[in-house]
Amino acid sequence: MSKSASLVEDFQRYFDVGLASTPAQQEQVFRVRYRIYCEEFHYEPVEAFPNKLETDEFDEKSRHSLITHKATGMGAGCARLVFPDEHSQMPMEKYCANAIDDKSIRPYDGRRDTICEFSRLGVDGAFRRRAGESASRFGKVAAIDCSKREERTFSLIAVATILSGFAMSELLGRPYCFAMMEPFLPRLLKRSGLIVHRIGENIEYHGQRAPYFFETGEIMKGMPDELSAFYAVIYSNFAACGSYTPQSARVAPRTSPPQSSPSSWLPSLYGHSFAT
Repeated sequence: MSKSASLVEDFQRYFDVGLASTPAQQEQVFRVRYRIYCEEFHYEPVEAFPNKLETDEFDEKSRHSLITHKATGMGAGCARLVFPDEHSQMPMEKYCANAIDDKSIRPYDGRRDTICEFSRLGVDGAFRRRAGESASRFGKVAAIDCSKREERTFSLIAVATILSGFAMSELLGRPYCFAMMEPFLPRLLKRSGLIVHRIGENIEYHGQRAPYFFETGEIMKGMPDELSAFYAVIYSNFAACGSYTPQSARVAPRTSPPQSSPSSWLPSLYGHSFAT
């Protein structure tokens, strides 16, 4: 068994990757977002959310995923896909419209039920810090009382949040995806065989961001086998829950996959990478 396969198996031992389909699960998502977007990075004012649940107008037109730490029940990470229609915008259209090349979105007029935006993706600071670094709201990682074997799986939380977004996109038939990303993230994605396309200029929005586009089928074809295996587990779990109807069969693994290791699977992704 390869080192990366073993790490993924360990991740499944310590974490659940699920859909936030119940009110309680969605509350967990909003609490994780509050800790990241309000308390840690101060993207949103804490006083705007006295209940410590960070929500916005787009949540009602979204689907959410939640990474849960099994031992503590803590939300460790989350992501959402925002689904616009002919009468509603994506967050990036509302807040970053001046940065987007209009030709990249106009082709979807009349078929906006095929597009989505990756949004509010984040990993709680308690699962990004190592012992000896500055404490988060939950203290240092060591305070979670986990073994070194468990701690080494924390780098895959960010990977799981991204893969959960791909799975929601594929299952719900929203294959054309948009996102506002920090400059470093497309480079990390490319290292993992995942190609995204820039569709506009840098803009100052919670730091420097730029708009990007990707298509789920293209992402699947570029995914290395071991990362694809991790994705297949998440996809199958989501499909089995009954909330989604799969749109198509899973894409077969590449015959000549690029060399990869968990160290190239986006371990540096922080909560501020998808800020809209």
